[in-house]
Amino acid sequence: MTSFDGNEFEFDFESRIVSTEYDDNQDGSVEPSLRPKTLDEYIGQKTAKENLKIYIDAARRRGEVLDHVLLYGPPGLGKTTLSGIIANEMGANIRVTSGPAIEKAGDLVAILTNLGDKDILFIDEIHRLPKVVEEILYPAMEDYVVDIIIGKGPAARSITIPVSRFTLIGATTRAGQISTPLRDRFGVVLKLELYTTEELATIVKRSARILNIAIDEYGAREIAARSRGTPRIANRLLKRVRDFAEVLGKGAIDREIADFALTKLEIDKLGLDSVDRRMLEVIIRFYGGGPVGLDTIAATIGEEAVTIEDVYEPYLMQIGFLSRTPRGRCCTRLAYEHLGIPFTPNGTTVNQIDIFSTENREKDI
Repeated sequence: MTSFDGNEFEFDFESRIVSTEYDDNQDGSVEPSLRPKTLDEYIGQKTAKENLKIYIDAARRRGEVLDHVLLYGPPGLGKTTLSGIIANEMGANIRVTSGPAIEKAGDLVAILTNLGDKDILFIDEIHRLPKVVEEILYPAMEDYVVDIIIGKGPAARSITIPVSRFTLIGATTRAGQISTPLRDRFGVVLKLELYTTEELATIVKRSARILNIAIDEYGAREIAARSRGTPRIANRLLKRVRDFAEVLGKGAIDREIADFALTKLEIDKLGLDSVDRRMLEVIIRFYGGGPVGLDTIAATIGEEAVTIEDVYEPYLMQIGFLSRTPRGRCCTRLAYEHLGIPFTPNGTTVNQIDIFSTENREKDI
């Protein structure tokens, strides 16, 4: 595939530094140490944090377990971190698992029966729980019992096993895929929003202090502005900029070295990387800016449609570069301007108009 400058390129979808998904190779050794332990240390999500503090204080005063909590929002915003904070504020133990890891009803029964009083069970990607497993949760969440069937056929019988009072914290990036019966059993539902540049700059400075990295206000803001509103990406970029500062700079991160490093990483002022820009170029160059179907885009760039829809499109839509229409995806004027491509109302570029005009003249001749 050829870019606008005539050079060949290949898409690298697996190692994007601006990916919001957790990457054990990039985040595993550092991210746990950067996570705050209390609500006072937690930066951002003001409304959710204030309400959650009231719920926790009320539960502690009454000596009761906290109501079940559902956290939803894009990946990388701190749902796992917030679950750990809830456990710490409640003085409870936390058991961490994920929806895909619980394959059978017996797996969930084993987890529930091993919980202590007021313990917290955190299930990440809870929307991926199998239906048969999900139904085990209903009586456990409401009545603190689990019903299991022993035996088969005429000899089968139901046994009710009591479990300790616990709090279920479910996290998901797709709240719409959670079944209504399960969603209605959560007493506290909190949506996490993308962070502002100011909030991310504060997070970057805090992470730099923990990692013993020298950074000034302007360097922190430069990193924050290119982090796509996501703390996970901000912390990842901080580590990469540190490498440039230590090798090519004076060891401290300022705006100049941050801009230089992020430019070398091909991350522009809005946080778009080479994959984002090339995807937009494909839509503009090959399909006149759209509308073009999702499956067509996927076939052109060699990626699965669901990956494009879940990983690449959301941020491009949030900043107004891409729109979804009944006929397909379209690049907006802002995308043309950002890429430096002349925009025409019918969605074709100036170069394409010249080509069409030449072809028509040749036909007339």
